[in-house]
Amino acid sequence: MEIVGGVIARDGSASSDGRQRGPLILTEDVQLLDDLLRLCAAAGARPEVHHGGPGCGEGWDSAPLVLVGDDAADRVRGAARRRGVVLVGRDQDDSGVWRRAVEIGADHVLLLPDGEQWLVDRIADVAEGVGRPALTVGVIGGRGGAGASTLACALAVTAARAGRRTMLVDADPLGGGLDVLLGGETADGLRWPAFAASRGRVGGEALEESLPELHALRVLSWDRGEAVAVAPEAVRAVVSAARRRGGVVVVDLPRRVDEPVAEALAQVDLGLLVVPPELRAVAGARRVASAAGLVLRDLRVVIGAGAGRGAPAGRGGLDSEEVARLLGLPLVGDAPWEPGLAAAQAAGVPPGGLARGPLARFCDAFWGRVPVDAVGGGV
Repeated sequence: MEIVGGVIARDGSASSDGRQRGPLILTEDVQLLDDLLRLCAAAGARPEVHHGGPGCGEGWDSAPLVLVGDDAADRVRGAARRRGVVLVGRDQDDSGVWRRAVEIGADHVLLLPDGEQWLVDRIADVAEGVGRPALTVGVIGGRGGAGASTLACALAVTAARAGRRTMLVDADPLGGGLDVLLGGETADGLRWPAFAASRGRVGGEALEESLPELHALRVLSWDRGEAVAVAPEAVRAVVSAARRRGGVVVVDLPRRVDEPVAEALAQVDLGLLVVPPELRAVAGARRVASAAGLVLRDLRVVIGAGAGRGAPAGRGGLDSEEVARLLGLPLVGDAPWEPGLAAAQAAGVPPGGLARGPLARFCDAFWGRVPVDAVGGGV
């Protein structure tokens, strides 16, 4: 048997009220049952408990996850093989647990208390009905003022306008807050300081519902209070929760790469480095690309509307392909300058909000080349 983790069968796993069903627990060990019920509660799941074998109900076939206590292994040995069975025990020195797992066709062997967090995560996946993770796009400025935050907002706004579930995550605590760019600095909802001390797992649905909704998308931004340090574990938990909801996640990233930023970068499928076509900007962007590339799997360059755009020869203007060549990165395209952008924002129209504007057209073309379900795929 190949021992693999996190294998969950989902066929027939929805309850009659439309909610995802919780796991099936099979055990007569009172202490083990108490522990498993506690872990289900921590994951926000409502389990079904059977004290007999798999023949005592339909749960064995239809439950999305089955937790079999080691004491119940003998009783399920003859049951029909299925995916999503976890054999749960306590005795760290009992080598026979692996033999029993093979006999019942378990996908995973879990020994408490060491495996508690893994099990909470798997149960929470069941409770949320996790499917394909969101396509996560990170946007980084090659230098200050390159237009990375504007592009990040425009990408999120255009994705939401196309009907995709969209979340915009502001990962730059010194950026002033993306909710301001979207005209929603007074909107109700939580900001990063509320998640600063998060540990373990954050529920995807709970996260989504707690955030401000602006222009048909959810926004996790910073407030205007004192600077708050967000632990790397909190960044990991929050971005993971955002990805589990599916659709699109756009992350606006700072140019520095510290531990919290590295946690966000590790979950980005495609990074866009925004670089104005200026020699000095390219020199600075090389350092940013070098740091981000240590974590980010796929980084590409977008030419931003900097001072070098359209500059006469000999005054610092660079060709887009030359910028990409100097950086050694694939070229996505030229993000256009949009006249009247500041005035539009003052009137409540966010970046990308003008459906026929050049920036929106650029973003629509980008999403057209990057299918939302192509996580980890290419442009």
